[in-house]
Amino acid sequence: MQARMDELRDRLARTPAEVVIANHAYAVFELAALHLSLQPPQLDQARLAIDALGALVDGLGSRLGEHASELSSGLGQLRMAFVQISGAQRASGSGEAEPAAPGE
Repeated sequence: MQARMDELRDRLARTPAEVVIANHAYAVFELAALHLSLQPPQLDQARLAIDALGALVDGLGSRLGEHASELSSGLGQLRMAFVQISGAQRASGSGEAEPAAPGE
């Protein structure tokens, strides 16, 4: 078991940090999308995940290497989807208090 852990640790040490961070950012993207897709959408949970992704993408920018552009685009899509879904909920009367947009 220790040999396996050492192997995983060595592999992680050889992987560029921007790749590891980008992989985690993709997971946060998926988390936000999941909460937006539920019926009813879990807007508070989606907003938290979107804000976390924004902290990574906006905060690190080009330091995310080749993943920066794709993650930035995905973040924009999530933010737009959040606004559309929360607006649709308010229009249907199923939403509670108007949720703040991600990043606010």
